Amino acid sequence: MTKDSTQDPLLDGAPAAPEAADGASAAVELELTADELQALCRDRLCPACPVAAQAEDDRLRALAELDNTRKRLEREKEEHRKYASEKVLADLLPALDNLDLALEHAPKDEAARNFVLGVDMTRKALLDALAANGLVPVGEAGAEFTPELHEAVGQDQRDDLAPNTVTRVLQRGYKLSGRLLRPAKVMVNAGQ
Repeated sequence: MTKDSTQDPLLDGAPAAPEAADGASAAVELELTADELQALCRDRLCPACPVAAQAEDDRLRALAELDNTRKRLEREKEEHRKYASEKVLADLLPALDNLDLALEHAPKDEAARNFVLGVDMTRKALLDALAANGLVPVGEAGAEFTPELHEAVGQDQRDDLAPNTVTRVLQRGYKLSGRLLRPAKVMVNAGQ
């Protein structure tokens, strides 16, 4: 069988078509599976070929970029899920502040006892619902003043507390899943 100039150079090593029984060449169509074609290409490709090296480098970079994008999208999705309720919870804080004020200025007589108890139960139910969504109150009297959690609105002069200590909480602050939603407004001890 003679090699013709139109024959595919990749098929040089392929087996020749079988001769027909009568001695004439039979036209047999050469069909390769995908695995056989890949193996043939690998055998024919020079390992030091810069085109192949560049193609492999591009493939690896594309895979790394795809993996980085997938991880970034997962992080963004998790952060969005974690803080999706932030606006709604921030809008509920004034209602919670009003319940705190109602309890702080509630009459102490026996006639208002049930009313005050109802307001306190409503406040606790609201706090429990907010806590279930990741909201945590911050700011306690007697705690050390930290600018990350507190907003100082004034100073007090108390000898029974250390300097730079919160003396009164005027408005409670809140954190949502570790992020400060609103700082606590406090009075700070000026010290001696």
